[in-house]
Amino acid sequence: MRERPPQGLGNGLRVFWDMLFNKPAGAAPAAPLPVLALTRADLEAAPDRSLYRLGHSTLLLKLRGGFWLTDPVFAERASPVQWAGPKRFHAPPIALDALPPLRGVLLSHDHDDHLDRATVRALAERAEVFLTPLGVGDRLIRWGVPADKVHQFDWWQGTTVDGLQFTATPAQHFSGRGLFDSDRTLWASWVIVDPAASADDAELRLFFSGDTGYFDGFAEIGRRFGPFDVTMIETGAYDRRWAFVHMLPEETVQAHQDLGGRVLLPVHNGTFDLAMHVWTDPFERVSARTAELGIPLSTPKMGERVDLAAPQPTSAWWREMPVPAAD
Repeated sequence: MRERPPQGLGNGLRVFWDMLFNKPAGAAPAAPLPVLALTRADLEAAPDRSLYRLGHSTLLLKLRGGFWLTDPVFAERASPVQWAGPKRFHAPPIALDALPPLRGVLLSHDHDDHLDRATVRALAERAEVFLTPLGVGDRLIRWGVPADKVHQFDWWQGTTVDGLQFTATPAQHFSGRGLFDSDRTLWASWVIVDPAASADDAELRLFFSGDTGYFDGFAEIGRRFGPFDVTMIETGAYDRRWAFVHMLPEETVQAHQDLGGRVLLPVHNGTFDLAMHVWTDPFERVSARTAELGIPLSTPKMGERVDLAAPQPTSAWWREMPVPAAD
């Protein structure tokens, strides 16, 4: 694991200035995104090994009859306050209070676009377990999640729930929600293994990246746990100035290869404007690179079901969106 390079006050101020005044045309979509509305009945009727993108890095997985939610953010803004900050491009495909009871919540780290306090407090009584990196669980307990539901892990540690194996694995990122709590909690990626239930069934291996820069840890995770049927890896909110903590799309594809992934499902895009790129850029660049290499790519619409056992072809839906007018 490389040490994070110092950012410096000057660089931070330049990034802040650019984010405020130098945004490119098209950083946000010109019209509402296509979202497939979901109901609790839809989800309960779905077969096991189903996945739904609800936005950004929030995924709903149905495994062994239970529902698992990753990095839950249902807030209008990815911000510590709801009167300012990056606003959603779309509503979630299902309202928070319409979700079925959750077997568990899986958290990668404590940044506002991955851990929303209001969402967590709403889920405190409706989810049975919360799996987190070290320190993040303490924050949940302070927010009102019962302590006996919270399970915290260092890298390479894990647990088994209903036969599903969860392991916290390394990532190259950082943590903190304010000016004075930098890196006091751990960040992690996650490996999920659903063993074969019978001789007629097949094992399912999934990887969820959380947030991370590209690093040699992907190859180590691949050696220990790969190959993976589906990798759900961040592809968005990147910039060369902060590539240490957020991968460029081409690095996402390389990480997928390092992991021994079969199907790549890019996340961390399509919901919030968190960088200097056009909002469609993550989809276009990852599509181009995977096409060059012959890697199967899954880019579902928000709310569209993905069969994790055999992901179906998806459309380049973002190309059907209106193009924003130039400034």
